[in-house]
Amino acid sequence: MKDYKKEMLIAQRIETTEYHIYKKLASKTKDEKNKQILRQIAEDEKTHADFWEKITGLTVKPYRLKIYWFFWIARLFGLTFGIKLLERGEERAQGVYAELIPTVPGVAQLIEDEEEHENALIGMIEEEGLEYIGSVVLGLNDALVELTGALAGLSLALRNTRLIALAGLITGIAASFSMAASEYLSKKTEGEEKKALKSSIYTGLAYVVTVFLLILPYLLIGHYLICLAVTISVAIFIILIFNYYVAVARDLSFKRRFLEMASISLGVSLLSFGIGYLIRLVLGVDI
Repeated sequence: MKDYKKEMLIAQRIETTEYHIYKKLASKTKDEKNKQILRQIAEDEKTHADFWEKITGLTVKPYRLKIYWFFWIARLFGLTFGIKLLERGEERAQGVYAELIPTVPGVAQLIEDEEEHENALIGMIEEEGLEYIGSVVLGLNDALVELTGALAGLSLALRNTRLIALAGLITGIAASFSMAASEYLSKKTEGEEKKALKSSIYTGLAYVVTVFLLILPYLLIGHYLICLAVTISVAIFIILIFNYYVAVARDLSFKRRFLEMASISLGVSLLSFGIGYLIRLVLGVDI
């Protein structure tokens, strides 16, 4: 029979580490409901650590760097994202747990606690940012599709980085106000008047930030084609980071969402690039 002592000690150390992470997060969380949920999860993790300690007969220290790493991830990017990223790492231990079910009494119950009870508690955590993630997606996606397409068309039509940046900024800022106003009216029409203003702000901010990042290469680099290549790279990077965040926080498929959003943005950019070339030829504009 395989000796699982090493694996059990690692599992014990992981549970001990997560107990300290949740305890530390609970101590810094202001929302009372979230604080109580985090304390409950911390106690569950401590129970699991004690379970392994009784079997191994040893006391282990937590991974100190991991405690600070996930604490700050949760503080900077939100509790839900930080916790779900942490729990994704714990899934690697589930395979070992499953192998121990026939030989170690109580492991099956521990797995059930991990998969059902803790997940239910995590689902109860309330964060304002995630409530408005749809508004952020709206602003971000529209800015990426609309502005990458506009910049691609303008790049070949104007071929002057300053003019392209000027036209792009005017287009982007005007569109951000338009999108924010549309989101506000949309929420009011749906009867969500309390959320209307905040939804419009999240949409507008997501749009403006994306516009700034996409325009920036045209303000820093001299050649318009290089600028366009950098802008498209920035757009893909934004899509990558944002979709990873949403996939973790909402338990969604990262690959499918990333490929879909990237394909749409790049497809619109390529089409707009060709349209810009045709318009320049037809109008005989040469700047």
